[in-house]
Amino acid sequence: MKVNYLGPAGLVANPALEGLFIGELTPSCYLVEVAEEAGVSGPLIEGDVLVVDEARVAQHADLVVVEIEQEYRLFRSHRIGGGYRLLPACGGSGMPARNKQCRGVVVQCQRLSA
Repeated sequence: MKVNYLGPAGLVANPALEGLFIGELTPSCYLVEVAEEAGVSGPLIEGDVLVVDEARVAQHADLVVVEIEQEYRLFRSHRIGGGYRLLPACGGSGMPARNKQCRGVVVQCQRLSA
């Protein structure tokens, strides 16, 4: 699933971030917004804002942001030895990857209140 880069966590104003204490986030955090291909059903929906920590090392079953062909995409990691199998967050077949391909681990999801 595609995500759109919004910018560093402390510098971006977004209504979905209301109630999030930005001061608790490390300087290595940035924000991405879930793209429309996510749809409106499921644990992640279009418009969700994800806090991503680029300093955190991906572990088994983490949501990770990976840059593929100049686009940020969201995957769930499945650790296999020293590498990972990245499974698309919205389903589908995965692909092998190494830690250096990971652009960060999702540490929080914020949803705009209705």
